[in-house]
Amino acid sequence: MKAIKPVIVIHGGAGTISRQAVTAEKEQEYHSALRAILLASQQVLTDGGSAVDAVTLAVTMLEDCPLFNAGKGAVFTHAETHELDAAIMRGEDLQAGAVSCVSQIKNPIKAARAVMEQSEHVLFIGEGAEDFARQHELERVDSSYFSTEARREQLYRVRDHQGGTALDHSGEALATQPTPINEEKKFGTVGAVALDRQGNLAAATSTGGMTNKQVGRVGDSPIFGAGTYADNHTAAVSCTGTGEMFMRMVTAYDVCALMSYAGLPLEQATHKVVMEKLPLIGGEGGLIAVDAQGNISLCFNSEGMYRGYAYAGEQDVVTAIFK
Repeated sequence: MKAIKPVIVIHGGAGTISRQAVTAEKEQEYHSALRAILLASQQVLTDGGSAVDAVTLAVTMLEDCPLFNAGKGAVFTHAETHELDAAIMRGEDLQAGAVSCVSQIKNPIKAARAVMEQSEHVLFIGEGAEDFARQHELERVDSSYFSTEARREQLYRVRDHQGGTALDHSGEALATQPTPINEEKKFGTVGAVALDRQGNLAAATSTGGMTNKQVGRVGDSPIFGAGTYADNHTAAVSCTGTGEMFMRMVTAYDVCALMSYAGLPLEQATHKVVMEKLPLIGGEGGLIAVDAQGNISLCFNSEGMYRGYAYAGEQDVVTAIFK
């Protein structure tokens, strides 16, 4: 029997490359952030910790990093507020928890985990989610904690000059701080998937949504089967992209269904969903996935995706942005 190779895989959003504009220093800043998150969550698995613990830590760190659109540095709604979503799922028993449209929970992924572990329900939204977090003594912050001036400027540019919504934030607004992925065409979600020493899978996803989104809008991240899914029999999946399309295609579950019903290996299943099926309805973005054997896939149909992976006990930590 093949030995299990515990592994953590993370993403920080996908989108269009702005390679020409970005400085080497800025690019390195993203690589350093991804690497630090991988090293910390890799250690959890190396020490024999659970896949749930590993993805919780990874996504918490991604939420705390203002480089990404989740938690601190989340984008603004049309009403200049923040509405955050997060979800987590356990592959061994299909237990799951999610929160949506929250604005005072410091780490939405921790609230999602509390829902999974301490509630008979799966998804709480708005005030109900805030009350649940309060009851379970999760750290709370004033909504201004999530704000950064760069995000505010992006909102003003998109809302007052461009109209519509931006799938993360406006690149022009960050012209003084160019980033490796064009901020005008970036899908702002973070996520992690993991396999632990016990052979259990887990997936977690968190997001601040879309710049200038209508208040109350919910994307694919907290919807199980769409943006997040984990089943020990197939795979753990976390998505990033045009949320409405990922919901219509039930993207995360579709990967697992192709593995279960059609017998496709992980790489073929993710390729079929991301490269063949999503584009049929204009779905852009990508996903990360790991199966029960420790095979991984970091698949995207956009020009780039912040991503990385690390196997437990190995020194090699891989991070990437471009194709």
